[in-house]
Amino acid sequence: MSASRHSTLGYTAGIVPLAVVVLDFDPLLRVGDGLVVRWATVALAAVVALSIVVGGLVGRARGLRADDLLYIAIGIVPGAVIGGRIGYGLLHFDTFGGNPSLLLDVGHGGLELGCAVAGGALTGAYVAALLGVPVGRWAHTSAGPFLLAIGLGKFAMILGGSGQGLPSDVSWATSFVGPGPWGSLAPSLPSHPSQAYEGLAALGILVVLALVVAAGGFARRDGRLLLLAITEWALARAAISLTWRDAAIVGPLNVGALIALGLAIGATTLLMIVSIRARRTAGASATSPGPRSRGARC
Repeated sequence: MSASRHSTLGYTAGIVPLAVVVLDFDPLLRVGDGLVVRWATVALAAVVALSIVVGGLVGRARGLRADDLLYIAIGIVPGAVIGGRIGYGLLHFDTFGGNPSLLLDVGHGGLELGCAVAGGALTGAYVAALLGVPVGRWAHTSAGPFLLAIGLGKFAMILGGSGQGLPSDVSWATSFVGPGPWGSLAPSLPSHPSQAYEGLAALGILVVLALVVAAGGFARRDGRLLLLAITEWALARAAISLTWRDAAIVGPLNVGALIALGLAIGATTLLMIVSIRARRTAGASATSPGPRSRGARC
């Protein structure tokens, strides 16, 4: 075992572990002579398509129109992009704080996932309301596809070497070797597979919620299922962010963790509001007199 120490990116990895998951492959798909596409891009496109198809099938089973679902899916995009860019600006405030107009250049940097989820959910709900689609029913239908897209999308990042966390000596640390190009700095340095952690968390939450629904939970399709899915995923993301390479700004928390916690608080607040309204509606229905039978006395 090598006793050399790594300090790349300002972190100390410690002793190089005996067991490392070494990933050695070409992250580029070469088609013909001139077309080159990243495998991660292909996989992410497939994940998006699969999530839309699943959402359409579930929505149709819940009585929603296919064309309405398509319009809502399109409506999610601008909110996700705007929210994601705002979040990215917060993550890299040192770059964008002095020149916010750079956020308008989508080719400069990327999107922050937590804010993208919030923005996409808001514009999706707005479009649903415009179309006259019950927002609660749409939100209920969207919970599964949302978690599926997040979970599989995180695993798609592995195909590009993106999302590597802090250097680590755990036995499941991952290392990307070969010429790349890879999406993380110092890709060969054994590190936490943070992208895989979040993918497993999202898919695990999906399985748990699916079992709850199959057992009869969330019979009222009022959106609480999506709000709970967002809350649980955001909390998991905040915990996993402790393995990211981002600098901490409040105790051990980085900007991404604070955004995730803010998203969890917001979704939990909405969840409580919807739950209170549901109980009041159920209570009013239980206490209201039923229709009088014919011949009943006044």
